[in-house]
Amino acid sequence: MRVLALDTTTRGGSVALVDEGRVVVERAGDPARTHAERLPAEILSALQEAGMSLAAVDVFAIAAGPGSFTGLRIGIATIQGLAVVQRRRVVAVSALEALGHAASGALAPGAHVGAWMDAHRGEVFSALYRVAAAPLFSRARLVEIDPAAVGGPASTLDRWGAGPPVDVFIGDGAAAYSGLVGERSRRVAAPLLAGTIGLIAADRARAGETLDPAGVQPLYVRRPDAEIDRERRRERGAGSRED
Repeated sequence: MRVLALDTTTRGGSVALVDEGRVVVERAGDPARTHAERLPAEILSALQEAGMSLAAVDVFAIAAGPGSFTGLRIGIATIQGLAVVQRRRVVAVSALEALGHAASGALAPGAHVGAWMDAHRGEVFSALYRVAAAPLFSRARLVEIDPAAVGGPASTLDRWGAGPPVDVFIGDGAAAYSGLVGERSRRVAAPLLAGTIGLIAADRARAGETLDPAGVQPLYVRRPDAEIDRERRRERGAGSRED
């Protein structure tokens, strides 16, 4: 099975090609340019490096979030467009779950992984997983202990403090707040995610867990700034009329 996977949850992101359970190409994006400027040229370049055509792709995969709102919209729209043209199905994967899988390969069953992505504003996107005795990249590999959320790193640690200790923290959020997590757990740098997303997608596609391109929905976790600003303006306008 051949999978084209894309991650646009961060400024750089990545693209990868997976063929029969092996990552054959994985490239980091250029963070100096926007996703709109780089896509789909980066995808076509990766396909060329892999010696693969778009028509040869069996499944398209995308990081559904959380992450940059603009990046998510562009990435999802790109994958949807490619899948529609090629009449293929799509697998959407949480970037937090992909981080958990990336860390779990070096861990024994029963270990706990905390995935932290930098959400800016002094917050992190977070999720907590327990590693299970199941094949790497399979849905059964990770047991979700605390679902995707956004909040301050200290409050997240307080919430997780009632449970078992976290063995590993992974992601750029863990790097940004290393002073908080470094004393209690091992920290793993944020890897490129497109390859991991492609491997997860291959497993799910074999199990029939795919979506029609139109069915892909972003995992925002936090409301977009534009929506919050509109609500505040409406509230201010309503307050002025009452006065």
